[in-house]
Amino acid sequence: MASGRHYHPFMFVARRFFRVLMLAAALALPVAPAFAQRAVSLQEAVERVQQETGGKILSAETVRIGRQKMYRIKVLTPDGRVRVLQIPAAGQ
Repeated sequence: MASGRHYHPFMFVARRFFRVLMLAAALALPVAPAFAQRAVSLQEAVERVQQETGGKILSAETVRIGRQKMYRIKVLTPDGRVRVLQIPAAGQ
């Protein structure tokens, strides 16, 4: 038996999810406050994300999370990573 840690398969999924969530949150923080003052359109959100990240927009859609309308924007960053950002549609 090889030495080292043995993880349940769920732990691999949970750790990966946590990393992705933290990266998305870190990338979203500089973007999201700019939207907090007023309601924005999907096009405005896309343009702002593209400006803030310097990346290429792969997709953008409007989603509902509970009663809140959000824009989910997938962007390919200049370093080759895909990020999914969620931007509030209405000002908060």
